[in-house]
Amino acid sequence: MHRKNRLPYYLMALPGFLYLLMNNYIPMTGIVIAFKNIDFRKGIWKSPWAGLHNFKFLFQSKDAFIITRNTVLYNVAFFIFGTIVSITLAILVNEIQRKTAKKIYQTVILLPYLMSWVVVNYLVFVFLSSENGIVNNAILSPLGLSTVNWYQESKYWPFLLVFVYLWKSAGYSMIIYLSSIVGISQDYYEAARIDGAGKWKQIRYITLPLLKPTVITLFILSVGQIFRSDFGLFYQIPRDSGTLYNVTRTFDVYIYQALMKNSDYGMSGAASFYQSVVGFVLIVAANAVVRRYNRSSALF
Repeated sequence: MHRKNRLPYYLMALPGFLYLLMNNYIPMTGIVIAFKNIDFRKGIWKSPWAGLHNFKFLFQSKDAFIITRNTVLYNVAFFIFGTIVSITLAILVNEIQRKTAKKIYQTVILLPYLMSWVVVNYLVFVFLSSENGIVNNAILSPLGLSTVNWYQESKYWPFLLVFVYLWKSAGYSMIIYLSSIVGISQDYYEAARIDGAGKWKQIRYITLPLLKPTVITLFILSVGQIFRSDFGLFYQIPRDSGTLYNVTRTFDVYIYQALMKNSDYGMSGAASFYQSVVGFVLIVAANAVVRRYNRSSALF
């Protein structure tokens, strides 16, 4: 294509490039904070260098193992259960024949994803409040069971956080898988029906195998985010309860607390930089593994 003919495409892409430049690349100069003892009287650039001291302080902290364990294990659980739930919902919605009903179900399932974590926080509190919560007053008490002070009992929260995450995010992932299912040629299903295959066999031998490229792509992206967490989920939903930190504190929550409560800008920068580097390495590694076994499914 001639260069002049490409001009309209460049102009259409320009706003996106400018956004990436201003939002993703220019702020990267702030990485230097991770290697400095910040003195705002001198400014970021004139503050004294700290070398790797901020990283050393981060990893020698007693919380380093807890926040790493929580971040990694929650992300693994989110991907495994999220994939199962999202694919199941996508298959069920795809089986709905009436277009109006299908659109209604898609909207209802997607609606939680569009909610702010602040709104979700209040919805969860309506259910889990120790004094007026629906779970205690409308379920446990009428059954003669002991009520639970949910925001003081850490043993319940790994399950609660996974459940809330799935409820909020499964709709978005479902749309991705549903779009892949819709793109599968109906010829495969017609041939399967002619051969006597029932609905379960069609799903098992046609739908699920053809969803593998989508699952692999999302897996690679999830691996890159394994050291990151949704701040709203882990900070808003437990309502920053100190007794729950053992199971709710993740990297992002720890960085926020170090920044806002302790004003430790250097350590916060070091933790964020560490997240980015590890995420990049994991994406490259996961993509290399996928490319080795199935080159067509690799991202690059």
